[in-house]
Parts: sequence; structure tokens; C-alpha cells
Amino acid sequence: MIRAIIVDDEEDARKTLRVFVNQYCPKIELIAEADGVQDAYRKIMAHEPDLVFLDIQMDDGTGFDLLAKFRNPSFGVIFTTAFDEFAIKAFKFSAIDYLLKPIDPDELIEAVSKVDVSKEDNAARLQGLMENKGKTEMDRLTLSSQEGLTFVKLENIMRLESDSNYTHFFLTTGEKITVPKSLKEYEAVLPVSRFFRTHQSHIVNLNYVKKYIKEDGGYVLMEDGSEVLVARRRKEEFIAVLTGQ
Repeated sequence: MIRAIIVDDEEDARKTLRVFVNQYCPKIELIAEADGVQDAYRKIMAHEPDLVFLDIQMDDGTGFDLLAKFRNPSFGVIFTTAFDEFAIKAFKFSAIDYLLKPIDPDELIEAVSKVDVSKEDNAARLQGLMENKGKTEMDRLTLSSQEGLTFVKLENIMRLESDSNYTHFFLTTGEKITVPKSLKEYEAVLPVSRFFRTHQSHIVNLNYVKKYIKEDGGYVLMEDGSEVLVARRRKEEFIAVLTGQ
């Protein structure tokens, strides 16, 4: 069983989540609830949960304030929040799961199915989140693969390539990392000032585009020697971005 605590300052929100967890998540044992940052800190210290369902905005602080109280959090976190574009981008960059309010049972089931109770991985993910949350533009991406977690600076990403529901990251070091997420998910979080989706299967780091070649429908030569297709419908926009027009 995964021992969990619900942290939310709204009683109705706690009740809804409690009902859903009890109904749809048989592997989760709810051991406590908290209505704010200070209450949550005391109960986490007392109960040492494996997982915390954590609201962001509360009367006495934020979920981030709570996490800052722990040097190396050993528990996993699933954030529960009303739509917050910047926070969600930070979650995605750090491979942190979140649920948008009102909570959908299917999304809850999916998030819980991905819960990792590895203390080392949880601490690493949350450290990445705390580093990213205060920045206007994230500079480090957390990649979760079968081998574990890899923290990659954006400047070290040469290009991304789609493979069905997987994405291959090709780094400037020559390393290749495969992640079980779609290219579309990364397109949504990577800064458009540095990355461009040239084709349905490719995203390139603009800093490493060596040459654009018009023949054969159009493709780019990257600094590592790889050739990346440019879709016809994206060609004009891509050239404009490259030339600063």
C-alpha cells in the first residue's frame, strides 16, 4: 500500500479527492489530511507518508513553501491545482504529476499509476521543481526513462525525434535518451525562442542548426551531422525564424 496525505485548505476539495481515492485507487491508503502549510508540515513529520496530494495556493502559504521546509523530501507529490500555466510548465519540466481542479477520476487513476515511491527519485524530481519554479524560463529538463532520472540542460539538447508515443533526445555529448512521452508534450514546454518543430517527427535546437538545404523537399544539417526534415508547411516560418525576420 502507498500511504498518502491530502493537503488542501478547502474542505470540499479534500472531501472530493478523498472519495475519489477511496473509490478508484485501491493501492492508496489515506492516513491523514491537512488544511494548510503548517498543519501539513506537522502531519508529514508525524506520519512519514509515501505520497502527498498537494494544493498550490492555501491561506497560510503555497505548496512550494511546504516543500521548501524539507531538505530532501522522501515522499512523492501529486499537485492539485486550478489552471496555472506557469506552474504546469514547471511540473512538466520536472517530471512531476499534477491534477487540474475539478479533478477527473480517470486523470487521478493515471497519476496514481505513475507514482514512484523511490525516495531518491522523489527527492531529485522535487529538487528540479524547486529550481525551475522561480525562473521566467526553465533551463533544465527532467527526463524520466527506464534507467531512471536524467537532468538535462536545454543548451545540451541537440534535437528531439518522435517514435510513436516515445521521444528520443539527442544530446550534444552524443548521448541518446528515450522517454515514454510524445513529442507534442515537449513542444508545449520547450521555449520557442530556442526550439522549433520542423516536422511532425522532429524538434531542433536552433542554436545547433548548421545549414538549411532546399533540395529533396528541404532539410537541415545539424552540428552533429544529422539531417532533419523540414515539412513544406513549416518551411517559410522556419526560414523566417532562422534569419530573424
